[in-house]
Amino acid sequence: MTATPVTARDRAHTTGPALPRSRGELSRTVRQALTRPAGTPLARRVTAEQADPYGDDLQLALYLCYELHYRGFAGVDAGWEWDPGLLRLRAEMERRFLSALRTESGPPRSAEDALADLLVEPVVAEGASQFLKEQGELWQFQEYAAQRSLYHLKEADPHVWVIPRLTGRAKAAMVAVEYDEFGAGRPERIHARLFADLMTDLGLDPAYGRYVDFAGAELLTSVNLMSLFGLHRALRGALVGHFAAVETTSSPGSRRLAQGLRRVGAGPAAVHFYEEHVEADAVHEQVVRRDVVAGLLETEPFLDEDIAFGVAATEWTENRLGTHLLTAWGEGRTSLRMPL
Repeated sequence: MTATPVTARDRAHTTGPALPRSRGELSRTVRQALTRPAGTPLARRVTAEQADPYGDDLQLALYLCYELHYRGFAGVDAGWEWDPGLLRLRAEMERRFLSALRTESGPPRSAEDALADLLVEPVVAEGASQFLKEQGELWQFQEYAAQRSLYHLKEADPHVWVIPRLTGRAKAAMVAVEYDEFGAGRPERIHARLFADLMTDLGLDPAYGRYVDFAGAELLTSVNLMSLFGLHRALRGALVGHFAAVETTSSPGSRRLAQGLRRVGAGPAAVHFYEEHVEADAVHEQVVRRDVVAGLLETEPFLDEDIAFGVAATEWTENRLGTHLLTAWGEGRTSLRMPL
């Protein structure tokens, strides 16, 4: 029996988002490659050795590479996902990014200490969620949602990659939490769907990847972090740390955002997304700490510092994004690369 050959038409994504605009030599090289058949040599020799690890160019180039493992892009050959030449460039960018993250995360510490720090809310809550709760205007909520859509429309997806790498109690608990994230069997309750409903309520386009060109490097860094951790088995401890940090800090921030949205008169779907996370993530936090983190450390205690690194890297990238938002809004200007 003769196998049916795979044609370029069969391998092309036709329903994904459009390729975003490039922002420098690295992202231009990757973008140009994706417009050609997989296997075509990269158009130019580029290196990430001197690139800003948190800059627009490197972060967008990484984002383009990572999205090939999610939904791809319209018209892009699916064969690029595992193209050796592109993977070599991606690996170089990842080394640059990961090295910088380890420096920013400070000296090694235990997972217990890293997670304990997250449980202490400051007397006066800080960050973008507090600003939006107290004085945010509708346009600022729209900017916030447009950027965070790159994260929330695939919120739980990269965490699924760690499931085959876990065993026993950690695996069972991780699946239980992810089951909730994916709607507990009800497609209309998938958290990414709830965020799409929030976007519609705020007058935004809920299409996946719609606002990549609007989002700055600060947001791309936050999104790329979970893809980096999720795609590498060697970073499974860091991904569990990321997951724990997100679930631990989500409930208080979600409560503030729900209050702010109610204050500006947003619709019920917008308020509901964050109200859902107030209760759900308070429960998830306990499960993640007690069973996912503790269960992983029972079987692989040597991952203790990796979990703490994942917590610290998540905290650092989110704080950097918050600082960017507050600085822009404090100066009365858009936090986006271009106005909505």
